[in-house]
Amino acid sequence: MTIREINFDGLVGPSHNYAGLSPGNLASARNAGAIAYPRAAALQGIEKMRTNIRLGLTQGLFLPQWRPDGAWLKALGTDVGNAEAHIRAAAMSASSMWAANAATVSPAADTADGRTHLTVANLVTMPHRSHEWPHTLAQLRLAFSDQGAFAVHGPVPPPFGDEGAANHMRLCPSHGEAGVEVFVYGQSGGPFPARQHIEASKAVARLHGLDPARTLFVMQSEEAIAAGAFHNDVVAVANEHVLFTHEHAFADKERFYAELRALLPSVEIVEVPASAVSLSDAIRSYIFNAQLVTLPDGEGMALILPTDAQDLPDTWAWLEATVAGNGPIRRLVPVNVRQSMANGGGPACLRLRVVADPADIDPRFLVDEGKLDGIAKMVEAYWPEAIAPADLADTRLIARIEQSWLTVVDHLQLSGDLIP
Repeated sequence: MTIREINFDGLVGPSHNYAGLSPGNLASARNAGAIAYPRAAALQGIEKMRTNIRLGLTQGLFLPQWRPDGAWLKALGTDVGNAEAHIRAAAMSASSMWAANAATVSPAADTADGRTHLTVANLVTMPHRSHEWPHTLAQLRLAFSDQGAFAVHGPVPPPFGDEGAANHMRLCPSHGEAGVEVFVYGQSGGPFPARQHIEASKAVARLHGLDPARTLFVMQSEEAIAAGAFHNDVVAVANEHVLFTHEHAFADKERFYAELRALLPSVEIVEVPASAVSLSDAIRSYIFNAQLVTLPDGEGMALILPTDAQDLPDTWAWLEATVAGNGPIRRLVPVNVRQSMANGGGPACLRLRVVADPADIDPRFLVDEGKLDGIAKMVEAYWPEAIAPADLADTRLIARIEQSWLTVVDHLQLSGDLIP
């Protein structure tokens, strides 16, 4: 058995657009009404996956969801032609691309039954995301269908909002060893909603059979949420024994740090002071919404972060100085995901991290460079080049989006399982 970290990236869907549907997500609000470029967005995401593969990482893929979501519209008593503009936009959203919100994952080393557990996120706080979970669950049950290795759970029931791995961290000596699971929840975010409910986090921990003695529930700071950190992964990221976090990420950081050190004495906490990187700059640059990964060549850890971070000279200088020191993060790997960033999702948003044996996973959901070549050709041939929010009512565009989805799903031999 070969246990390793596998990053499952969401392929950016052909309906990618900037409708500004996410209150509290500053980039989404700032770019509302702008023209989006779905083809470029998907190709940027594919190139990020190539970067991971070239670093020696195992890479997986989740497919876009069928859009428009006619079943959701029907349940609301309408259809894409007659829906109000904001409902139509929600039905057309490509936000499932942010796979960090697909589910919460607990590796087999942490669970009572020795299986990897996944609970699909309900995403009930935001209407445009609330209808994703049935389609996400269908993909999870295909990709992780080996019931000897995996347990895939349905969503936590409303009203307890659950937004998945974006509010969950795991720290451990190494990926295959038992670790400490950290669930981060919100209570208040000033003008913005707190999206992760503590009762949802507790439910997931129970469903996964986690040891209560090695499970922490930590409150996100109101200051961070109010500044635009709508998920914890905008201000903190963990990998193995390292926590990389902003000074103002947590409501009671001293208590959290003390509890974490007691459970995992080897933990290294790399805290970025607000005097070096303000919360505002952290959220603009998304230096924490990065993939912190262990390099397989034994050269420490790398931070896969957006090229946008290079646009803030002081922030980038601090990162370079940190990497040049003796800390655990030894390498910066900038990736261009500007189309995703403009809607408020960085490299970490685009991926769901699963620690498992790749041999236990449906191979249709695993990719190498050759497979990505084929997907890129589909994207180049079928994805719309540009979409403005006003275009979402165009029946010709809708037909093209549907055909694009059918083509790539058929290409990956998943049409028999995922046709809506």
